[in-house]
Amino acid sequence: MSVKQSLLAILDQGPCYGYQLRTEFDRRTGSTWPLNVGQIYSTLDRLERDGLVVKDDVDDAGHVYWRITDAGSAAVGEWLQTPVERGQATRDELAIKLAIAATLPGVDVTEIIQGQRRASLRQLQELNRAKYAGAQPDGPEELAWSLVVDSMIFTAEAEVRWLDHSEQRLAQHPDRVLALALSSERPKRGRPAKVEVAE
Repeated sequence: MSVKQSLLAILDQGPCYGYQLRTEFDRRTGSTWPLNVGQIYSTLDRLERDGLVVKDDVDDAGHVYWRITDAGSAAVGEWLQTPVERGQATRDELAIKLAIAATLPGVDVTEIIQGQRRASLRQLQELNRAKYAGAQPDGPEELAWSLVVDSMIFTAEAEVRWLDHSEQRLAQHPDRVLALALSSERPKRGRPAKVEVAE
């Protein structure tokens, strides 16, 4: 998720101060990814450094408003028009955990998968409860919230399907032929040992 672009898109609607940006972000995402005010101000500082926002007026309460620049508006337009590139699946912590566990002797990967599946199904049930307990999306805030929750539900469902698939694949190797011992071949690179020099 890009906090930077999200805040810029909100500022493209008009100047805001930090806490106001946080409230607007929460309204538009259903508070599913809470941001702290410190994160917002550090992001605003980076956006100012990059010439995408500038400090604007200060109100009677001392709130400093931030205003988007032309370059910032252009960046918002580009962000909205550019498809999101998903991260490499190999960077997914769960995928790495199962891949490593499958190559370790004495590790019950099926138990790991079943524990993860229980957690994923619990999360899926909570998301579905939240979705069906919420109001029908008749306003912009409810619609935005339901879009985010639907995405989280589909992601959780995909994770459960992947866990089922992984368990079936691992069942094809009951003797754990996947277990890898440490390689006897030593890499050519690495930190050299420190040599003590006698005086």
